[in-house]
Amino acid sequence: MSDPTPDGLQAALREIKDPASGRDIVAAGLVEGLQVRGGLVHVSLLTDRAHADAMEPVRAEVERRLAREPGVKNVAAVLTAHRPGPTRQQQLPPPAHEHGHAHAPRPALLPEVRAVIAVASGKGGVGKSTVAVNLAVALAQQGRRVGLLDADIYGPSLPRLLGLSRQPQVRNERMLPLPAWGLQAMSIGFLVEDETPMIWRGPMVMSALEQMMGQVEWGPLDIMVVDMPPGTGDAQLTMAQRVSLAGAVIVSTPQDIALADARRGVRMFERTRVPVLGLVENMSYFCCPNCGHRAEIFGHGGAKQEASRLGVDFLGEVPLLLDIRTASDAGTPIVAAAPQSPAAQAFGAIAARVRDRLEAGASANAAAFPKIVVS
Repeated sequence: MSDPTPDGLQAALREIKDPASGRDIVAAGLVEGLQVRGGLVHVSLLTDRAHADAMEPVRAEVERRLAREPGVKNVAAVLTAHRPGPTRQQQLPPPAHEHGHAHAPRPALLPEVRAVIAVASGKGGVGKSTVAVNLAVALAQQGRRVGLLDADIYGPSLPRLLGLSRQPQVRNERMLPLPAWGLQAMSIGFLVEDETPMIWRGPMVMSALEQMMGQVEWGPLDIMVVDMPPGTGDAQLTMAQRVSLAGAVIVSTPQDIALADARRGVRMFERTRVPVLGLVENMSYFCCPNCGHRAEIFGHGGAKQEASRLGVDFLGEVPLLLDIRTASDAGTPIVAAAPQSPAAQAFGAIAARVRDRLEAGASANAAAFPKIVVS
């Protein structure tokens, strides 16, 4: 059976009418985006907040109609409601009773995951994805059931770092995460070609992120590690709103400019009431592979000092080593490729501290509830 084509799917969409104009939804300009990858189809329908309820039947009909097309395995149709950007006084997400109408909160995603942690950075180029991957593999090696989610829609790194290039299978209209190095992984990079740019607006990014959490058969997990995109934008707010985050790990390099951005990341998670598990100093120092000479290229100890200043834990430092880079490029995390190496030992120690912080937090939450004793 051949894969569906955008032209064929668009022809099917012309059979669906816009309730407002009576024209088909393609002619009415409501189909903002149509992405096809193998048998997986993603459709974005343009609307606004005032007409979202009226468009919901149209969205459902799009999913039903396209699901009947030959070669289609799964369809996800989303409404993209554009609105003006926030003012200085509207930095946090709007409350549930926006415009005076109470909205029932949507159920939290990933209900079978005991703890979801975000690995984040204030800026790119600090090795956050490498830290996230090796942290996840180290946690799996320590006996935990671990999932790894790539939340960087614009620049997914997990396919290369994990050595995966195949598409996920679909079972009962849900995607199956790909197994690798003792964990389960999902990334938008598994669904698109390497050189395909994701030219998506914010609502489409948030919708894709929600689908990778809610329409993937993750199953019961002890820990979900989420590799966040750099910065403090839509993906971070989506995670804070839709998932009960157990904490965040902030990755930085030692130099001042990276630490300033890491500081913003810490404050962002604090404002969204997500506990910060601690800071990791990546590329902390360089050791010459020939003579063993140590050079602090980006400085050293800045993240530890910043953690103390901010009142959060310092989780550890990772050296700048050639082995980490070559293992990552080969799709084999250094923790799996050379478990006895100094780099793997550093990641293992960080994973143990994160695990301890999570267990301490779970114990504190349990202790906050009164015990009822019946005698």
